[in-house]
Amino acid sequence: MTHLKEGDKAPAFTGRDQDGKKVSLADFKGRKVVLYFYPQDGTPTCTVQACNLRDNYELLKKEGFTILGVSPDDEKKHKKFEEKFELPFTLLADPDREIIDKYGVWGEKLLYGRKYMGLLRTTFVIDGKGIIRKIFLKPKSKQHAEEIVEAWKEIE
Repeated sequence: MTHLKEGDKAPAFTGRDQDGKKVSLADFKGRKVVLYFYPQDGTPTCTVQACNLRDNYELLKKEGFTILGVSPDDEKKHKKFEEKFELPFTLLADPDREIIDKYGVWGEKLLYGRKYMGLLRTTFVIDGKGIIRKIFLKPKSKQHAEEIVEAWKEIE
């Protein structure tokens, strides 16, 4: 579970997207950012979550959100995932877990009774001043866009 709390300043980061371009949180100053961490490209739940954000992308954009996905996968794997599912947003490659560790979303998981270390699916909604306004520790993959918009309405 992340050490960050709602109201904290979002940790600065720079990473590379699916096209190899450098992307920094600072690039989005003045804009609302949905920074969502997911375990792996192409797995069932990660695909459902990404497709929900894709299917509701226009709504999220209209509400002023920029979407950034982060996983430990590399740029090449992100590119395949983006193309296969026609994802209209940025995916950041973090194989060295620099961004993941800054946000504290690497931890113990349990699958079929087996414990292991992995990425904990988590979403941070960051305002235009770089403040974390909402943290989803267990996002609802099938309704993620809707829960983001609803939560923001409660914040404003």
